[in-house]
Amino acid sequence: MTDPAPPRKDEPPWRTEGAPEEEPPRPAPGGGRMRGGWWRLALTALVVFILANVVLSFFDQGDEPTISYTEFSKQVGAGNVEKIYAKGDAIQGQLKKARDKPGGDGTYTKFKTERPTFADDRLWADLTKNGVTVTAEPVVQHRSLLSNLLISLAPMVLLVVLWIFIARRMSRAMGGGAGGMLGRKPPPKPVELEPGRQRTTFADVAGIDEVEGELSDVVDFLKNPAAYRRMGAKMPRGVLLSGPPGTGKTLLARAVAGEAGVPFFSASASEFIEMIVGVGASRVRDLFTEARKLAPSIIFIDEIDTIGRARGGGGGLGGHDEREQTLNQILTEMDGFSGAEGVVVVAATNRADVLDPALTRPGRFDRVVTVSPPDRAGREAILEIHTREIPLAPDVDLAQVARTTPGMTGAELANLANEAALLAVKRKQERVTGRDLSDALEKVQLGAERPLVMPEEERRRTAYHESGHALLGMLQPGADPVRKITIVPRGRALGVTLSTPDADKYAYTEEYLRGRIIGALGGMAAEQVVYQVITTGSESDLEQVTRIARGMAARWGMSERVGRLSAVPGDTQQAYGLAAAPGTLDAVDGEMRRIVDECYEEALRKLRDHRPRLDALAEALLANETLEESDAYRIAGIPRLTKDDPGA
Repeated sequence: MTDPAPPRKDEPPWRTEGAPEEEPPRPAPGGGRMRGGWWRLALTALVVFILANVVLSFFDQGDEPTISYTEFSKQVGAGNVEKIYAKGDAIQGQLKKARDKPGGDGTYTKFKTERPTFADDRLWADLTKNGVTVTAEPVVQHRSLLSNLLISLAPMVLLVVLWIFIARRMSRAMGGGAGGMLGRKPPPKPVELEPGRQRTTFADVAGIDEVEGELSDVVDFLKNPAAYRRMGAKMPRGVLLSGPPGTGKTLLARAVAGEAGVPFFSASASEFIEMIVGVGASRVRDLFTEARKLAPSIIFIDEIDTIGRARGGGGGLGGHDEREQTLNQILTEMDGFSGAEGVVVVAATNRADVLDPALTRPGRFDRVVTVSPPDRAGREAILEIHTREIPLAPDVDLAQVARTTPGMTGAELANLANEAALLAVKRKQERVTGRDLSDALEKVQLGAERPLVMPEEERRRTAYHESGHALLGMLQPGADPVRKITIVPRGRALGVTLSTPDADKYAYTEEYLRGRIIGALGGMAAEQVVYQVITTGSESDLEQVTRIARGMAARWGMSERVGRLSAVPGDTQQAYGLAAAPGTLDAVDGEMRRIVDECYEEALRKLRDHRPRLDALAEALLANETLEESDAYRIAGIPRLTKDDPGA
């Protein structure tokens, strides 16, 4: 475990009321040493400048040799000098024919020499006599001081540009909390969604009318704040939407903003978390500052459990880690002393049980609204919304589809409608038919078909396995009706038996749960009755059986030995060994085994007693591969029960 970063010392430990809140630029981590960084940069630039001048002067020397004045006089007398340039006693020249360099290391044509001050020769006369041109420009060209200066500055300019580029990249990576290494603060990430476009309203939300009623107060307050203030009522500071994924929490938040006609800011909680400590808290300040500028407004934070988990659980680095700093900043901004009047915070989570109590107390999130999966009428309304732009055939019955989709959320129903439309396009149809919706429901619930060719013996065993599930579901009083049986491989399963209730269930009796266990064990029991073997095809069935039996024995008080207590937490991800004493857990395991063993014996007995019906279903499956509800009950010779378990 690494040590937490030291607390920042450049922020005042107080808040000012009544003054506009401006975020002062804060230096990057290590910003106290930035002045020393500038000195180091200047020193580096100076060193680069000197080295560049030395290198340039070395390459600017050329390869012309310095010859003696005597040699120069000989070349003039021999008529081998083409032109010269003189400045004072310094002479530069060029030969007509190359000569060997002094020392014999190559040849030369351009040269330099120095005329002695005591020379009393007739140089000009000799030059004129031999046709030597005396030029006004140097024969050997050298770069000027300005050119050398500009060329030597190029590496330093490149170094500065590279430093600025790296600094800006680091500033963007650290976000607004770092303040930018150059003092520039990037704008906050959250922006208003869909500006100038059609807003989402409650007309686009269906199936959760009770939740709309809870949120309509917030809408009315945002529309008419004066009426509430006259009565001394305060605006709710926060609304927490809790529910399973796909129930429409984000859609509800957007609908509230659309109904009220106020700006809507959206951000995921994970966007606040960065490796640099303090970035998340700064982003929270930026978000609330922008929202206050446009108040009244709504801030929506999705998956708030990412940063809002209960503190002190030992999972972080203490009170100074990034997640807790971000949570503390949210608590401060939502508190009554933050000046956030006119800003309503709407948050969504599917793990409300792990949130910090300080976040859910009144004054922060004043209302906790549970968004549950829709009931049958709600599912029908949701299907009508999601099929508004889908041409439907006359045989489509959305009410029937809603009855056969208990427990499905709005997102799953939207996916169902889309899958049906995709199937209609693949089949080159003009409208979506009832068959398209039925096939799409099978694909969503059971998985896509697999082109798997099974051996005949494996296929027959699968037929008996699925027939065992279906027959026990038909025989068990109060069990969910069997909708379809198939031995066509789908997803990871070699066959599927689909059973759904006629109406939504909200509480379950012990008899109903035992029936669920008996039905789930029907496949294994059928293989035992017919083949006297047990295969791996019952893995998912046993997982379902274990989950139901554990709930009956340890959570729902359906065991006399364990008693009326909850010995196992509902969160299956938590190690339930810490929830009760070892003796209690041993009792739970014993009761689970007793319940499952009794149900398995019941399944074996019923299948042996109704073996002809089991054989008939299996033969029909081998012949047709798929049996619909009416055909399955007819072949089994069992009347279709219309009443559910009276206690369910």
